[in-house]
Amino acid sequence: MADPELEAIRQRRMQEMMAQHGGGSQQNPEQQKAQEEAKSEADERRQMMLSQILSSQARERLARIALVKPEKARGVEDVILRAAQMGQIAEKVSEERLISLLEQINTQTTKQTKVTIQRRRSVLDDDD
Repeated sequence: MADPELEAIRQRRMQEMMAQHGGGSQQNPEQQKAQEEAKSEADERRQMMLSQILSSQARERLARIALVKPEKARGVEDVILRAAQMGQIAEKVSEERLISLLEQINTQTTKQTKVTIQRRRSVLDDDD
């Protein structure tokens, strides 16, 4: 394989990897700016809906959770928004109700950790 062929393959592979990880330069700056604006607009609507659904204490607790575990807070927000869209939430969610929801989610998503210890025997150990 000649060097120009190898270089062409490397360039194609690099472009594929960049496209997969979202760092691709295939999009022009206007498209990137439009995507960022759409994302910020969606986040803004999401926060507005949450402020209408959650009480101030519940919003504060959820914000503290988001500082420690953002993915967990995002999941809780998704559950709350989905319930509100389906009409299951009639009044503002209080802090107590948020806590009970968090406890339910914790019991459903607890991961069982298993630790196995494998002892290695040394060549010099005698088992007489």
